[in-house]
Amino acid sequence: MITLKSLPVLKSFHLEQKLVTLARSVHHKFHLVKPNYDTDYLLNPANIPEIQHNIEHRKGVGNIQLVHELNNKLRSLSADVGESEKSQLNDRLQAELRKIPNRTHPEALKHGVDPKVVRYYNEKPSFDGGKVFEFSEMTKKMNIFRMEKLGNFTGHKSYYLTGELAELEQALIRYAVSKLLARNFHLITVPDILPARIIESCGMSTHGERNQVYKLNYPHETLCLSGTSEMALAGYFAGTVTEESRLPLKLTAVSRCFRAETSALHEEKGIYRVHQFTKVEMFSVCRPDQSEAMLEEFRDIEVGLFDALGVHFQLLDMPACELGAPAYRKYDIEAWMPGRGMYGEISSCSDCTDYQARRLGIQYRSGSDNSQLHYAHTVNGTACAIPRMLIALLENFQNKDYTITIPEPLRPFMRGKDKISRKKVLPELKLTKRLAQEEIC
Repeated sequence: MITLKSLPVLKSFHLEQKLVTLARSVHHKFHLVKPNYDTDYLLNPANIPEIQHNIEHRKGVGNIQLVHELNNKLRSLSADVGESEKSQLNDRLQAELRKIPNRTHPEALKHGVDPKVVRYYNEKPSFDGGKVFEFSEMTKKMNIFRMEKLGNFTGHKSYYLTGELAELEQALIRYAVSKLLARNFHLITVPDILPARIIESCGMSTHGERNQVYKLNYPHETLCLSGTSEMALAGYFAGTVTEESRLPLKLTAVSRCFRAETSALHEEKGIYRVHQFTKVEMFSVCRPDQSEAMLEEFRDIEVGLFDALGVHFQLLDMPACELGAPAYRKYDIEAWMPGRGMYGEISSCSDCTDYQARRLGIQYRSGSDNSQLHYAHTVNGTACAIPRMLIALLENFQNKDYTITIPEPLRPFMRGKDKISRKKVLPELKLTKRLAQEEIC
């Protein structure tokens, strides 16, 4: 029986249901400014040979000849041509302009197809002829990691870090963030779900059958899981104008990163290349005359973080063919992984100049009256990608008694412990098919 006292509650409930229904009917769209490509440079016929040469060095993505053909057609259209035809032709031109890669730093062009080793850091570990275990082998013996028999409920390339290995993950995050905060970075929490247009504007493709992006089933806007917090940080500034006096801005974020593509290569087994992982990212918005120095700062921060941990690694200045579409110059850091007998990438940093800023509308204001608008430059770098750092630490600092020596800088974040020890056997996970067989028996 409904009483008079219950009527306000019912009214409130029905109003809430109407609001929910209305919210579901609204087609939410993310409003981004239109890209503003450097057409003064790209559409100048005198620059075609230079742009074509750059495209050839960067894996041949982009067609500057087609860009000029479309632009010439658009300019030669007669006045009686309908707006629909003009719009379609302009959309094709914009799509082709988007494919043209960033320019390339002159030093990168000198490297040919191989990276230049700038410097080696620390010494390779000596195991006195003893057996060196790969990460998965070592963690299995220590019972602090699980990757097997998870396909029935978490999918291929999933994993669990347990006990002190999970603590080590958190220690790496806290170690990296503490160093960045000391360097006047601003910590920001970012979303993991982003519009496809943000991801595309940062230089990662969301189209085609083979790409690294997970798409979500959302009816009115293509949404994706973020591959790196660089994208969310760039999106944070989309369509904004910053006062010149505030530049450079330096931000850091800790996020989960989602990658659809994995690898079947033996040397990339285990957690070397996985579908999701945690990463500490650095990002900067700066003036054009600041981005080169900012890239060097990011590089030096990365080197300092890994050098202090005692891991042997090499610093690489990457060639044009390894820059992707957005980077003007890029450094990689590869750590020695003795269990795999190879160097593996653990970090990188890139100067993207105005590539992302022009696509996202990231600008700054200058002049005595603040009336002049300019496109900013963006720089990004990896302070710590957790899975590969765990590989490097466990393979380099393993001991004969199946313990891992914790590098000194991480010990304050590991409750003062200096070693990770072997744990008792974890409960076995069984596949659904095996459980069914046991029930029949």
